[in-house]
Amino acid sequence: MSDQPTTSKPQGLKTLQRVIFPPAEQMDTVALYVDSGQATGVQLSTMNGSLGSQGANAAKKASTSDHEASNSSAVSDTHVEDFIDRRSTLIRAGSRLSFATYFNAFAASYWKRWTTIEDVCLSIRTRGEGTVIVYKSNARGSLQRVASKRVTDKAHTTFDLPLKPFGDGGWYWFDLVAGNESLVLETAEWMGYSDSESKPGQITLEITTLNKPDFCLNNLRSLGEYPEVLENLQEILIVDQGNKKVQDQTEFEEVAATLQGKLRIINQGNLGGSGGFSRGMYEAVENGSDYALLLDDDVVVEPESISRLLTFADLCRKPTIVGGHMFDLYNRTVLHTFGEIVNTYRFQPDQPHEEQTLGHDFLSSNLRSTPWLHRRVDVDYNGWWMDLIPTKVIKEIGLSLPVFIKWDDAEYGLRAKRAGYHTVSLPGAAVWHVSWIDKDDLVGWQAYFHIRNRIIAALLHSPYDRGGRLLRESSYADVKHLISMQYFTEHGRIMALRDVLAGPDQLHEIQPKRLPEIRALMKEYPDAQFKEDIEAFPEPHMDKPPRNGRGFHAPSYKSLVPWALKTLTKQLVKPVDESYQEHPQAHIAHQDNRWWRMSQYDSALVSNAEGTAVSWYRRQPEQLRNKLVEATRLHADILRNWHTLRKQYREAATRITSFEAWKKTFDQHTDSELTR
Repeated sequence: MSDQPTTSKPQGLKTLQRVIFPPAEQMDTVALYVDSGQATGVQLSTMNGSLGSQGANAAKKASTSDHEASNSSAVSDTHVEDFIDRRSTLIRAGSRLSFATYFNAFAASYWKRWTTIEDVCLSIRTRGEGTVIVYKSNARGSLQRVASKRVTDKAHTTFDLPLKPFGDGGWYWFDLVAGNESLVLETAEWMGYSDSESKPGQITLEITTLNKPDFCLNNLRSLGEYPEVLENLQEILIVDQGNKKVQDQTEFEEVAATLQGKLRIINQGNLGGSGGFSRGMYEAVENGSDYALLLDDDVVVEPESISRLLTFADLCRKPTIVGGHMFDLYNRTVLHTFGEIVNTYRFQPDQPHEEQTLGHDFLSSNLRSTPWLHRRVDVDYNGWWMDLIPTKVIKEIGLSLPVFIKWDDAEYGLRAKRAGYHTVSLPGAAVWHVSWIDKDDLVGWQAYFHIRNRIIAALLHSPYDRGGRLLRESSYADVKHLISMQYFTEHGRIMALRDVLAGPDQLHEIQPKRLPEIRALMKEYPDAQFKEDIEAFPEPHMDKPPRNGRGFHAPSYKSLVPWALKTLTKQLVKPVDESYQEHPQAHIAHQDNRWWRMSQYDSALVSNAEGTAVSWYRRQPEQLRNKLVEATRLHADILRNWHTLRKQYREAATRITSFEAWKKTFDQHTDSELTR
């Protein structure tokens, strides 16, 4: 390792990651770029990464206080007016700025595990007097000082840093400390020693959209402002499946003119996410791109992430799917998840390590004070909000399953893994996406796609006889929906079970049909009919509260079975109070819409997840009886025929995900193409 300043870049260096600052319109994301707290934040034990007594008290304070106080040293001293541009900033005299942050620390363990890079060079150009200090961490989150160097005048300082110690986790980062006068960071880059002289791969960037033209235009506008990103985009493709067309927007021509003629729009029928993203993969192969980059439509992209994904993928030892993380669009320092696997026994998404936290807020707990963020996370798949897929992989394993939405990305990751291709969720590459918090896609029209596609994915990939716990848990869900008066949701689930039994060869045919059919059923079910004004419903009234006013609690594990039997019997046998068909008993907030509460009512107004509308749930014993019998019968049929169905789906998988099968579907549902 050398900490001596040099006057020129060593030979054979390739930029891996540039230090960046938030754009002017994203100053609520500062905590993801810089940290003005102390050098070690909440100090962790160097033995095991645990919090010491002082650190524990600090962490407790950070987790229980307001945003105003939590981790205040990390954000309150940051002067956003000191950001000069996206590459440069000023550090005020006597101040310290750390780059131990999501976007600017270097996730060394990922580069060691997956790429050909063995050593990196931190290259920093500064102006003024101060000190550069380099730190690293290990997989336990323990922090170590690596080296430091005084800088004066106009300096170019480099540090050679090995990746050898980062087998299971760990990051590199650096701090800048200004002297008696201000210090300016002009640029900083993490560079890698590589013998590769090949040009960067070319990307087809594809956005699948349904009636979100404003998001699309904003992201196109952002791409046009970054020529270094555009340089590696062979084509920008929008697959527009809605009726509010991107090309019809007032600003479309102006935005398109900034994209160097690389924009193409395909207008096709609504084939869901799997249809839109399959189109993007298909076109990427057809136009000779090296990668297809899939982007959701309701996102805000950090453009630098595209360059990072491409650089990482180019340097991987073998073709690798490289995905970006997802931050909350409406709470922009909150990370949805650091990486996901499929729990193959329950066949549902899971986190690789127990210590991981969903919805981690970097404003409350920065990188240096969060031990689990330092352990490398190996994943089964990455969400298609941002996923870079080599066309070599696409050519070999095919396109998405024709399943419209849900489980398409997870199944594709499992399929790629079975073929020997891994997926990496790369820290430092991300988008901001509409949060799951304000959605409830297990209730309503999406319930059909959830259970159908989950079972299909299990038939294709579950290593367990008859799918492990999947069918048992699905049956439990039937009971929960039915005793909660969610009859429309259960109707969709029953349709899904029938379609699973119908086999794989009808999936392309029903791809554009099921959503309109399911939505047509909404008029038959009060729980699926929403009104924005709660005053449109009768005033809730109840003579006496359920459970004698003792409140609502989920039954314990031991009491669950007798509780469920008692509740089912009561709902099947007890007559519905006619007065409650005329007016609801209560108004239930969405967060209180839980099966152990809803099962105690005959009638209730229920808010939707978005908080924009209300529907009227009404108990109907006949619906409960008929749907429970049918769902139980269908689950039994799937269980009894599991081995036959598994053979059918696995034999058909290559055929229904092939270019030929999808081309027929595209040809039937393509309306027009537009090139700009």
